[in-house]
Amino acid sequence: MLRKRWLLAGLLVVPTIAWTAVKPSNERDWTPDNARLAWAEFRGDSVVVHNVRNAHYTTQHEYTVVWEDRVYDLRRLRSVWFGVEPFERDWRGPAHTFVSFGFDDGRYLAASVEIRKERGESFSPLKGVLRRFELIYVLGDERDVVKLRTNYRDDDVYLYPVRATPEQRREMFVEVLQRANRLREKPEFYNTIFNNCTTNLARHVNRISPGRVPFSYRLVLPGYADELALRLGILDTDLPIEQARKRFHINAQAVKYADDPEFSLRIRTPEPEL
Repeated sequence: MLRKRWLLAGLLVVPTIAWTAVKPSNERDWTPDNARLAWAEFRGDSVVVHNVRNAHYTTQHEYTVVWEDRVYDLRRLRSVWFGVEPFERDWRGPAHTFVSFGFDDGRYLAASVEIRKERGESFSPLKGVLRRFELIYVLGDERDVVKLRTNYRDDDVYLYPVRATPEQRREMFVEVLQRANRLREKPEFYNTIFNNCTTNLARHVNRISPGRVPFSYRLVLPGYADELALRLGILDTDLPIEQARKRFHINAQAVKYADDPEFSLRIRTPEPEL
């Protein structure tokens, strides 16, 4: 009996030790769109964001990646937007979320928390809890981050304005950039439940306003995250959730104005009803 207990313990302990022994790394054979990590240099009210991704797509799997260094003036930050991309049209649960920051010169910088893919990898919720993916903060032009989803993946995308003071907008932007910097110095594993796109965004909000976003199944099933954000007063709209989803659904504009230099402005302007 004692021998059997030791055998059972070994069967449980050895895989656990092997699992925890796996360490995240920033040195792997990454896909071209994940080849570089974004990071930021702060210079008073000015910030230089390095490796802003501005990929140009032919299909969702065929693209040319352009990496840019961009300078932003924190005093000119005017808006924050919350994006939700459900993966299924008949069930909202599985989804991706992201944020975007708007400046008074018409530029927007999107921040998308994702798995950092190695060549040949694709997302799997199960692998996402088994320490198989590193975490990455993609900082990109909306003509990359948004159009990839609306125009090439053909996923529904909802882009909501966030209710925030100028101080909160600035804190959120700085929080996101500092998190990207930390990941560059110390990589982490993505986790489908505890370290995903939406839980990271919720932690940013809670660092600015402690306790604002409680843990909820909507953070694990982010297709419902807009419903939670609306209930918590984070979205800058008084519309009920179904009307808000209709108002801030941006696919028609993204397709129509795909090549417009003012793409970011156009997707925020509702199409007139016929």
